[in-house]
Amino acid sequence: MGFKCGIVGLPNVGKSTLFNALTSSKNAQAANFPFCTIDPNIGIVDVPDERVNTLHELSKSKKKINTNITFVDIAGLVKGASKGEGLGNKFLSHIREVDAIVHLVRCFDSTNIQHVNKKIDPINDLETIKTEIVLSDISILEKKLEKNSQKKLSEKDIVLLEDVLKKLNKGKNINEYDVESNKILREIGLISIKPYIIVCNVDEENVKKGNNHTEVLKQKYPNEKFVIICADIEDQITELKDEEKEMYMKNIGLEKTGLNKLINTGYELLNLNTFFTSGPEETRAWTIKKNTIAPKAAAVIHTDFEKKFIRAEAVSYNEFKKYGSFEKAKENGKLRLEGKDYLVKDGDVLFFRVNP
Repeated sequence: MGFKCGIVGLPNVGKSTLFNALTSSKNAQAANFPFCTIDPNIGIVDVPDERVNTLHELSKSKKKINTNITFVDIAGLVKGASKGEGLGNKFLSHIREVDAIVHLVRCFDSTNIQHVNKKIDPINDLETIKTEIVLSDISILEKKLEKNSQKKLSEKDIVLLEDVLKKLNKGKNINEYDVESNKILREIGLISIKPYIIVCNVDEENVKKGNNHTEVLKQKYPNEKFVIICADIEDQITELKDEEKEMYMKNIGLEKTGLNKLINTGYELLNLNTFFTSGPEETRAWTIKKNTIAPKAAAVIHTDFEKKFIRAEAVSYNEFKKYGSFEKAKENGKLRLEGKDYLVKDGDVLFFRVNP
């Protein structure tokens, strides 16, 4: 499954530099002028997980497959994007396709890199983006309700859309609806319901503790998820060999790369878990939503497995690591037989029994 994460922000905040670093590529053009990214750059990255490596070694698997995350570097947005200013229409269409949004905010001062608004003001930058997203959603809702002359919407849907429109016009968030309502809002293309992470792009000196700009943001948005990174450092790390990366990060006092910080925060934000399958042929990580029942988890491997599900044979990662295999875990009473109502836990190593 993995998830798709869109990197958004004003022009020249470091989106393409960060994208290149996260995806270890040079696909995204990074330049000191607005709109150097027009069509979105897309990169698929393996999610680092030492558990996959351990299971691969214990099972002596022929193949090892990590789960992945897709990053999308989306064109810089400017004020008026909801009305088509700059590359607004393209920006908004691309962002509708992602699961989560990375709001990249410039939190560094530099005379060498121009800012589209001529001064560094992270709150104003973030509010510009959020406002344009809200205005775009308002426009979608208004058009949807106006076109309802043919009575295509149910009374329940009309009440929902009118309530959402009212909240957006008053500047309120729309993240408190039930699962069914959220599904409807996603289907019509609303962006405001998408979960997001605020990523502060700082200079090298402030990557460990942040700076005045990051503190101002945190005070303004105390309940949001934040990640502090230095896109330039991340870019340098991608140029190094594995053993050099470890030494470099130790020297500058970094415990985790920006990629790891983003992935951990993204999994938390989207309520995701990882389970594993492991045997002689293949060890593989699979991403699912938390509280997913076993048949739905099996469907991630193959859609037929859900309806043909009999049971799941489960061993926790720690027990598998301790005993070295399914067989040894079973001999020691650590293998569990789970039915259709079992909620798969993070770190479960599973073998699904299905009807032929």
